Amino acid sequence: MTPLVTAAVLLAAVTHASWNAIAHKITDKLVGFALISGGGMVIGLAMASFVAFPAAGAWPYLLASAAVHIAYYALLMKSFRLGDFGQAYPIARGTAPLVVTLLAAPFAHEVPDGWAAAGIALSCAGLTGVALWGLRGRRPDRAAIGAALATGLTIAVYTVVDGLGVRASGSSLGYIAWLMAVQGVVIPAYVVWRLRGETVALLRPFAGVGLIGAALSVTAYALVLWAQTRAELAPIAALRESSIIVGAAIGAVFFKERFGAPRIAAAGLLVVGIGLMLHAG
Repeated sequence: MTPLVTAAVLLAAVTHASWNAIAHKITDKLVGFALISGGGMVIGLAMASFVAFPAAGAWPYLLASAAVHIAYYALLMKSFRLGDFGQAYPIARGTAPLVVTLLAAPFAHEVPDGWAAAGIALSCAGLTGVALWGLRGRRPDRAAIGAALATGLTIAVYTVVDGLGVRASGSSLGYIAWLMAVQGVVIPAYVVWRLRGETVALLRPFAGVGLIGAALSVTAYALVLWAQTRAELAPIAALRESSIIVGAAIGAVFFKERFGAPRIAAAGLLVVGIGLMLHAG
């Protein structure tokens, strides 16, 4: 984890939290994700003309990742519909490095040490606090928490798949270009099929902000993929999830979501756990 790699991943964390906030802000989640996904497809196709074509060995990973990304978008839409941004985002993003640490051992032969184990334990405690704070005697919204946890699982899976794929591709820019191009077709196509003649009218009011979200999304993941060619998967995933702090701040400032001292403490545990996993890398 050189200073350049660290800076790239931190920038990715900020841009990622920002595009997620844009997606949450757009009232119709399907419209928002259609614009972000479709915009990513356009950017990917434009990039593909200027970058190296991914090596043949990378394509099984790329296609598998595209399928997992589609599931990720669907679950993220659901978690944003069901829960607060300040709750759904930390749970989804905080789950990912825990699972990446476990998956990286058998698939990438990157075995965590005692620091990583301690980080997992603290992160789990923080996740529990973030998930349960604010219930005040109410039952947990299992649907919202479940959707966010499932989102985190898909993040972990595509992180490992793409980590292996980008290393086999020979070109991190070529890999991200074709990944965006392939995965970006499905959601816009579904929206056109579902909305038919109303598609343009519903997309137009959010087109500008949606395309900004798309550019941020591509930038965030391109930085992460490049970093994955320079360092191990688990510490990159852990550092990337510093976006949790950015997401929490966005939720409080822009969406007026109450964060509160207990949730701040819980998020602090999560960040300390991520820091320990980063130390392990």
